[in-house]
Amino acid sequence: MSRSDEEGGTRRPTVVTLSKLAGVAPSTVTRALRGDSRISKKTRDRILALAKGAGYTPNIMARTLSSGRNGLYGLVLGPQDNPFYAHILYEATAQAEDLGFRLLIIHAGPGPIEESTAQALLNYQVNGCLISSAMLSSQAGRICEENRVPLVMVNRVAYQQGCAVTCDNRGGGAELARHLLSRGRRSFGIIRTSNFSSTARDREEGFAGALAEAGLEVMLRYDGKSNYDGGFAAGEEIARLPDSQRPDAFFALSDIMAMGLMDGLRLNGLRVPEDVAVVGFDGLPQAARRIYDLTTIEQPLTLMLRRAFQMVEARMEDRSLPEEVVTLRGRLIARASG
Repeated sequence: MSRSDEEGGTRRPTVVTLSKLAGVAPSTVTRALRGDSRISKKTRDRILALAKGAGYTPNIMARTLSSGRNGLYGLVLGPQDNPFYAHILYEATAQAEDLGFRLLIIHAGPGPIEESTAQALLNYQVNGCLISSAMLSSQAGRICEENRVPLVMVNRVAYQQGCAVTCDNRGGGAELARHLLSRGRRSFGIIRTSNFSSTARDREEGFAGALAEAGLEVMLRYDGKSNYDGGFAAGEEIARLPDSQRPDAFFALSDIMAMGLMDGLRLNGLRVPEDVAVVGFDGLPQAARRIYDLTTIEQPLTLMLRRAFQMVEARMEDRSLPEEVVTLRGRLIARASG
């Protein structure tokens, strides 16, 4: 009890006091407050109403001491100039709120997670971590493993080991190639990324593999720097090519590069898709705007994050669970760009 509680003659409501008011066990109150489906909706609603009326707020410190958990998760994002990671942040925050977790943004950038970042995760005593975009160094992985911090990669597969939830990038790349072939395109280029991630590798290999099955190959590859400006610069270079050397379709490995590519092409006199078809990958909301109307593979981001949270939670309960990689199929959205 705090000093102010003593002076005011009131005590902060707890799970125990709520259980007495509701006439149920404290464990039932705890489960109801967390939205546990094992508790009937009627009972949950009654307990939530009692908690609201009593001014109950969770005692995070007490929860941490009793369970060893503080409900804090680390979230590692990629560069802020790619709106895909803002999309991940928005969706992860919404899901964490529904689950009663809090998120701590530890790192946001294109490079790998090094030892200092892993140490920060430990300093803040996160219960687990979701990692998107950034690569996990072997040293950082070892530090987290030794300190029993479960890690799940989202939109990435660890090169060495670890749990991951990812879109079927290879299958999506192949589907885009077959889509362009069905539209009569016969010469192809790729706007690739500057980092050698599993995501970029699989998308490119899937696309090239489907072309090879049709007896074709990728004519040109440009580094789009993983951002809008890189895609735009590639578009300017492509527009300067003689017609005979310019592919009639390009696959940009991310929507943000595809959007930059389209602007670079158009501002230098080429039409999309009449002169050059463009397709992307991610399913950004911005890509659906009429100015782009981009054909893309939409990642099932809501389901990917939900599964990632479940994997972290499961490994907090049982550290002996084996590593697992979950691959979810993306959705082709055919629009006017290609």
